[in-house]
This record gives sequence, C-alpha cells and structure tokens, in this order.
Amino acid sequence: MSVVDEVLVPVPQDLARILRISEKELPKTVRIYLAIELYREGVISLGKAAEIAGVSKWEMMEILASKGVSIQYDEEDLREDVETLEIEHRDS
Repeated sequence: MSVVDEVLVPVPQDLARILRISEKELPKTVRIYLAIELYREGVISLGKAAEIAGVSKWEMMEILASKGVSIQYDEEDLREDVETLEIEHRDS
C-alpha cells in the first residue's frame, strides 16, 4: 500500500457498536466499505479498491464476492496480473 495523505472524517460515536466491531477495527472497516461502494459504482479499479481497503487484490476480490459485488475483470487486468506473476516467478 502506498503512503497517501489522509483526510479525517467524523463518524457517529456508536458506529463500531452498530457494525459489531471494536473501535480499533473501525478505521479499516470503514475503508473497506468505502472501497466496496466506490468499486461497485465503477468509480475506482480493483487495484485502487484494494489500496484503499489496505488489502491485496486477491483479498479484495474475496471481500467483493462476499458482498455479492461482481468483479469487473478485463484484458488489462489480466495482463497486469500475468506481468506481476512473471516478476514474482523470476524473483523467487
């Protein structure tokens, strides 16, 4: 994940209770929900969604699937994944 400037957004104090998570988990959970919705609306790519959520692309695909969000995977995505796998294979 790259380092980016942060924007602080106030959320209701009882949001952690509503989501049934600890306050410590709240920032990551909010980022995941934001990434899911932006991806669902077609505003961001899978890679950007993963970056916002702070997870790998594969984890993001699992999260999206668990929420019933269709993966929009095109030739460019496939090409990027193949290049990544080739680099990882060479480095190992």
